[in-house]
Amino acid sequence: MDESVFTSGKQKMEEVLSLVKEDLMGVQTGRAKPALVEGVKVEAYEGTLLEIRELANISAPDPSSIMIKPWDVNLLEKIEKAIRKSDLQLNPVVDNDLIRVNIPSLTEERRQELVKLVKQKTEAGRVMLRQVRIEIKKEIDKQKDEAGVSEDDVHDMYDRLQKLLGEYNKRLEEVEKNKEKELMEM
Repeated sequence: MDESVFTSGKQKMEEVLSLVKEDLMGVQTGRAKPALVEGVKVEAYEGTLLEIRELANISAPDPSSIMIKPWDVNLLEKIEKAIRKSDLQLNPVVDNDLIRVNIPSLTEERRQELVKLVKQKTEAGRVMLRQVRIEIKKEIDKQKDEAGVSEDDVHDMYDRLQKLLGEYNKRLEEVEKNKEKELMEM
């Protein structure tokens, strides 16, 4: 019985969880967080696309604003333009050698839209977890024909696989609830 199936499966499920968490960090909550803008792509040098985190220092001096200080002041307008074009619905303002972004408080309607978005993103995570389960199940099925692997061993591996999936689904649900709670706080 090959245990590496579960080691690699657990690693893949961990990657899915990290991916969903990272994706949810970009969902606006009404509070200023550098993570909100750091992934925005900017056409920096001669068509090179870079994220803001690669071009500037990003800070949140207070709960309602973000400050972006580019290392190269020639990029001020490009960063401002990229934020404006993004789907974040933010209005950046160039102030000398930095960019200020005021984060408007969310309306109840917008909060509900964002909760739906969070649910969509976590559901996509669940789909990815199920895909990992399918891959692991195929690996277990390959072991059925090997010498020294009984039917009971295979059933035990299926049970372990289901428990592992349940554990990661529970963790994903926890991430979803925390993000929804964060969104609904005024």
